[in-house]
Amino acid sequence: MDLGIKNKYALVTGGTHGIGKAIALSLADEGCNVAVCSRTFPRIRETQEQLKAKGVDCLAIQADVMIKEDINRVFNMVIEKWGTLHILVNNVGGGGRWGKEDIEATDEKVWQEVYEKNVMSSIRFVKLVIPYMRKQKWGRIVNITSIYGREAGGRPWFNIAKTAQTVLMKNLSLKKDLVRNGITFNSIAPGGIMIPDTGWEVEQKKDPVAFRAMLNEKFPLGRLGKPEEVASVVAFICSEKASLVNGASIPVDGSEGRSF
Repeated sequence: MDLGIKNKYALVTGGTHGIGKAIALSLADEGCNVAVCSRTFPRIRETQEQLKAKGVDCLAIQADVMIKEDINRVFNMVIEKWGTLHILVNNVGGGGRWGKEDIEATDEKVWQEVYEKNVMSSIRFVKLVIPYMRKQKWGRIVNITSIYGREAGGRPWFNIAKTAQTVLMKNLSLKKDLVRNGITFNSIAPGGIMIPDTGWEVEQKKDPVAFRAMLNEKFPLGRLGKPEEVASVVAFICSEKASLVNGASIPVDGSEGRSF
């Protein structure tokens, strides 16, 4: 299926590892020119080479989205190189394992930092890109959230941040001056995804037998998802084919979540 996004320009935040990297590579497979930003320089270099190998134009920038000036710098570099942006994927996030199970023992700073990393970084990129999308009358903005942006069950600071990201997309999807200019706003809500060097891998290595039992008990499919499985859905939502999908929060979780 031709998704109709060949030669468009995309930015994937946190696009050098895990879900973000899979999204960047998936968009490149569709012929998109892709920019990624990340804090980790070795991953930036590796991802840049992999994108180049797919024959697309790419830009890889070291930046920390917790710093507002870095967000502005990333966006300015993208516009300087390409002059516009068609697709924005706000993938940077995290905080689901931050703090402690005991809310009272968790410093308020954790709540603030999780909100800043997930919500404020998304808001800042969205505000920067909308004028370009409106002008060209085409755009796709996708927030990578979580099933815990749709239901309770995670640590509350993470739930709050991911819910806020979801609500942001839904609110913007109702703005006629935006969506009637060809811009869509959607959220993709992954469940448990096996990503190297993350908490799931740590738990698996610590006790493989208990980990296997947990997967059989908690996950209907008996396994965690793969980053590529999320990326395939994102690529479709970013496509010309998904023009009627607007304001949706789409779980990609193998029915791990309990909402519907």
